[in-house]
Amino acid sequence: MKHPFSRLLLATEHTEFDLGAEQVAFTMAARCGLPLHAILPVVSNPEYEVVAPHLAAQAEREAAAKIAELTRSAASSSVSLVPRIRRGEEPWREIVAEARECRADLLITRRRGKRGLLANLLVGEMVSKVVGHSPCSVLMVPRTGKMWSNRILAAVDHSDAGVRVAAIAVAIADQCGLPLTLVSVAPQESPHDRALAEAALARASAPHNTARADIRVATGRAHEGILQAAIQTRADLIVLGRRGESGIDRLMLGGTAQKVIGLGDGPVLVVTGT
Repeated sequence: MKHPFSRLLLATEHTEFDLGAEQVAFTMAARCGLPLHAILPVVSNPEYEVVAPHLAAQAEREAAAKIAELTRSAASSSVSLVPRIRRGEEPWREIVAEARECRADLLITRRRGKRGLLANLLVGEMVSKVVGHSPCSVLMVPRTGKMWSNRILAAVDHSDAGVRVAAIAVAIADQCGLPLTLVSVAPQESPHDRALAEAALARASAPHNTARADIRVATGRAHEGILQAAIQTRADLIVLGRRGESGIDRLMLGGTAQKVIGLGDGPVLVVTGT
């Protein structure tokens, strides 16, 4: 059976917040028999290295120790790790650059770091920028997140991205032998809105074998409908599309994706539209 992804990249700073992403990445690589690339970004610039060389050297030693520990953890999971340290002023740029250079089709990272203002609604700034600029799909895993084992939930709309989301969700469900739910959210409980949601479901599922999928329409705010459907179906992986690419410098996710990621309990896969 064809794997939905073939080149995996783990982006990690190897902190307590990265534990879930690291374990899910190891599990995916082991199950699919794939090598796992890993990027550990280090904040640095030429001025910093000249003015404070001892601090730069300390950062290098800490990064090397983290890579060594990560490599040992991967080996204990029977995973071949291809690690790399990248230095730059903005970690998210280094992560995106690495994804392009290694031609990753799935980037796996944490959901966020320390909680801050509105952290219950917003994805961490670095992670949000990574998702906004990533050349490939991004899987965000909370600190306590685990590999999905119950059900896949795909949230689709009437856009072209909805078809792509459905395709990836079907492939994951088939590969993992798990049931699949497709959901579209109608803003209001009206015949018109429901018909639009049903049309989105039909369009997204038409090219794929979804005969055994649970097809449903939710009502209300998009993120609330998606999260409620996940709770009702006990789905432990949510798949949705990336929106907001025309925003200011594409720095932030669309509101629906951001809230689903921030409020959800498990991993969320954001699928690129290409």
